[in-house]
Amino acid sequence: MSIFQPVLVTRVVFILGMVNLVTVLSIFLSCRCIPGMKVAGKLMKYPAYRRFCKYHCYIWWVFWPSVVVHAIFAISLIGVPF
Repeated sequence: MSIFQPVLVTRVVFILGMVNLVTVLSIFLSCRCIPGMKVAGKLMKYPAYRRFCKYHCYIWWVFWPSVVVHAIFAISLIGVPF
């Protein structure tokens, strides 16, 4: 017997998957230390991008809990495949 309803867990897994995609893209776009990231150098002249880059460290605080909860719910829904 499952603690959570499968439909609810499926929705949570999907929503957290989307949150993971958005936050990982935000982390990638706001990171100034990736070698060869010439796009960031060109975008730094825009004030909106500089404001966005200030939140780089805070985005991690959304990303990691989202990944952990996503993994827990996905494993509880699907199970360990081995």
